[in-house]
Amino acid sequence: MARSLLRKALRGLSLAQVRHVTPVPFRRAGPEVLEVYRAVESEFGVLAPPVVLHAAAPAVLRASWVMLREVVLAPGRLDRGTKEAVAAAVSQANECPYCVTVHTATTARFGGGRVDLADTGRFTADELPEVLGVATTLQYFNRMVSVFLTERPMPPYAPAFMLGPVTRMLTGLIASAGSALPGRNPLPEAPLPDELAWAAGSPVVAQALARSKAVFDSAPVPEAARVLLAAELSTWDGGLKGPSRRWAWDAAARVGPRDRAAVRLALLCAFAPYQVDDEVIRDVRADDAALIELAAWASMAAAVRATALTKSPA
Repeated sequence: MARSLLRKALRGLSLAQVRHVTPVPFRRAGPEVLEVYRAVESEFGVLAPPVVLHAAAPAVLRASWVMLREVVLAPGRLDRGTKEAVAAAVSQANECPYCVTVHTATTARFGGGRVDLADTGRFTADELPEVLGVATTLQYFNRMVSVFLTERPMPPYAPAFMLGPVTRMLTGLIASAGSALPGRNPLPEAPLPDELAWAAGSPVVAQALARSKAVFDSAPVPEAARVLLAAELSTWDGGLKGPSRRWAWDAAARVGPRDRAAVRLALLCAFAPYQVDDEVIRDVRADDAALIELAAWASMAAAVRATALTKSPA
């Protein structure tokens, strides 16, 4: 009972961390969103802001939750501590302070150790799909979190000294959550893309990523953005771009004026999400659902490519 009341009390904290889009509270959530919210609280432990930020686009919300649930939370070959250590390592490489804070704390809570992403050879062939699946999932969430959440798992007005106590409270609730049994994937069936062929050894991971990616890919994204991002990803070395964002403006100049703002946002989400600001969001002139759909599509495209660039043969 105490945990249930605490989870309800923390709902406002989750919503307060969302920026650039209007968060959807429990009391205003439609049936699709409410179903996901309840599942997140039950199986993750708290209403996780990295999932909540997607609520304006219910199909994308569900797809993001399926990835997190099936790949990171559900039991598999890897223990939860190792999965959290992989999540923390990816977040550190992507310079996502929010995710670093949360996954470093949960790694400790679940007894995980440090993971070197350059040494995937330490894992067995059976474990590797889960390792790379967690890496892909965090590559995606790091980007969405960097754009749409505050830098810390706290409201922007909260004093810094509260970060430690709040983080410990959150990880305690996460550790006490019910088991997320694998294979509960409500998304429509989708074929495993060639670029995710490494996931075939784990049907749960393969279907979570394939089906979620299919949802993201179905977003109403300008064709010019799809073509340009594919070209940029094909020559990408996997690192964050910057500190200037002139490169994004130069690349977007290659498409028609009508699509340039959307292309800039897509490029920044993929290659430098920390550089997205109010001006970039405002220039797109889209509603919250369209913003989330565009950002999710670009973030997943970059996540899949980033994993392909970092993985090594089993």
